[in-house]
Amino acid sequence: MTVLTESPTRPTHRTYSRWASLVVLCAGTLMTILDGNIVTVAMPAIQSDLGFSAPGLAWVVNAYLIPFGGLLLLVGRLGDLVGRRRMFAAGLTVFTAASVLCGVATSQGMLIAARALQGVGGAMTSAVVLGMLVSLFPEPREQARAIAVFSAVGAAGGALGTFLGGALTQALNWHWIFLINLPIGVVALLAALRVLAPEDGEGLGRGADYPGAALVTGALMLTVYVIVGSGDRDLTATLLLAVLALALFVAFTVRQARAARPLLRLRLFGSRLLSGANAVQVLMIGTMFGFQFIGALYLQRVLGYGELLTGTAFLPAPIAIGVLMLGLSARTIGRFGAYRVLLAGLVLITGGMALLGRAPADGSYVTDVLPPLLLLSAGFAAAMPALTGIAMAGAREEDAGLASGLFNTTQVVGGSLGLAILSVLASNRTEGLLGGGAELVPATAEGYQLAFRVGAGIAVGALGLAAVVLRPRADAQD
Repeated sequence: MTVLTESPTRPTHRTYSRWASLVVLCAGTLMTILDGNIVTVAMPAIQSDLGFSAPGLAWVVNAYLIPFGGLLLLVGRLGDLVGRRRMFAAGLTVFTAASVLCGVATSQGMLIAARALQGVGGAMTSAVVLGMLVSLFPEPREQARAIAVFSAVGAAGGALGTFLGGALTQALNWHWIFLINLPIGVVALLAALRVLAPEDGEGLGRGADYPGAALVTGALMLTVYVIVGSGDRDLTATLLLAVLALALFVAFTVRQARAARPLLRLRLFGSRLLSGANAVQVLMIGTMFGFQFIGALYLQRVLGYGELLTGTAFLPAPIAIGVLMLGLSARTIGRFGAYRVLLAGLVLITGGMALLGRAPADGSYVTDVLPPLLLLSAGFAAAMPALTGIAMAGAREEDAGLASGLFNTTQVVGGSLGLAILSVLASNRTEGLLGGGAELVPATAEGYQLAFRVGAGIAVGALGLAAVVLRPRADAQD
C-alpha cells in the first residue's frame, strides 16, 4: 500500500521584467544627471539669495562633482560585493534626502554640504547602472537597444536640466530645482525595490582593498578639484596639486599590482576596447559639457536671453537626442557596427562645434545656434550608445560593476576638464580684449568663439583616437 504524503509547497519565484528594470534604472540616472545641470541657469538667483561671491558660487557645482567623480570606482566595486540593487537603492535614498536638504538650505555652508552629500548619493546610484544593464541584456541586439534607451535618457537629461532649471527658477524659486527630486526619488526607490531582481553580490568577505580605495578616491577627488578650480588659483598651486594627484595615482597603481584582492583589477586596462573607449569619452564629453555651459552663457550674455528663454532654447536637443537614439540608434549600430556609427557621430559633433565658433555678437538663435545644436544632438545620439557598447564589451561579467564605475568616472573627469579648459580660455580671451578697449558684448562673443573652436579641435582628437584605437580587428579579440 502506497502512502501519499503532501509535499511541501515551494515558494513561487517572481518573474522580473528586464524592460521594467531598465525604466527604473533610467529614472534613477535621469535624476542624478538632471541635478548636475539644473543649477546652471539658477546660479544668479542662488548667488543673490544666499550672498555667494563669484568664486564661492562655483562651489555649488564643485561640491557635487568632487565626491561624485571621486567615489565612482569605490562604490562600483562595493556594488559588486554587496549587490548592485542594494547599492542603487541606497544611492537613491541618500540622493533624495540630500536634495531635500539643498531645497531648504538657508546658508552657503548648508547648501554646499548638502550638494556634497548629493554627490555621494549620485555616485552610489550611477556607478552600478551600466553593470546591471549589461547583465540584464546579454544578447547583443537587445543590449544595443537597452543602451540606446539608457544613453537617450542620460543625454536628453543633461539638456532637459537646463530647461527645468530656468522654468522652475522663474516660475517659483531656485529651491524647487532641488525639491522636485523628492517625489521623483521616492517613486524611483519604491519602484526599484519592487521591480529590480534582488542579488547577493560576492560578499564583503571577498574584500575591497580599502587602502587602495582611499588612494584612488583621494586621487580622483583631488583631480576633479584641480580641474574645476583651476581658474581660481595661480599656476604654481595648480601644478603642485596636479603632481600630488599623480603621485596618489602612482601609489594606487603599485598597490593594485601587489594587493591580493585589488579594488581595480589592472587587467581591465589590457582591454583595448575598454581603455580606448574611456579615453575617447574624456575628449567627447569634455566637448559636449563645455558646449552646454558656454552655449547657455552665449544665449544669456551675448543674445540677452532670460532664464526661461535660455532653457527653452535648449529643448530641441533632448527632443532630437531622444528621437534619434530610441528610433534609429540600435538599428543603425546593428546594421553598420558600433565603430562606424561612433565615427559618424564624432564627425557631426566636430561640425557643430566648428559652426558655433562663428557665432557673432549680433547673432541669431535660428541661424547661428539652432543648426549647430541639432548637429551636436545628432552626433551625440549616434556616438554615445556606440561608445558605451564598445566600452562594456571590453569588460568581463565579474568586472561589469567596476567597468561601469570606470566609465562613469571618465565622464565626470572629461566633463570637468572640458568645462575648465574652455571656460578659462573664453574668460582670458574676453579679458584681454576688454583690456585693449573692446566693448563688452563683442569681447564676450569672441571669447566664446575661441572656446567653441578649441572644442572642435578636442572633438577632432576624439575622432582620430577612436579611428585608430577602436578599429575592429579580424585577427585579434580583447
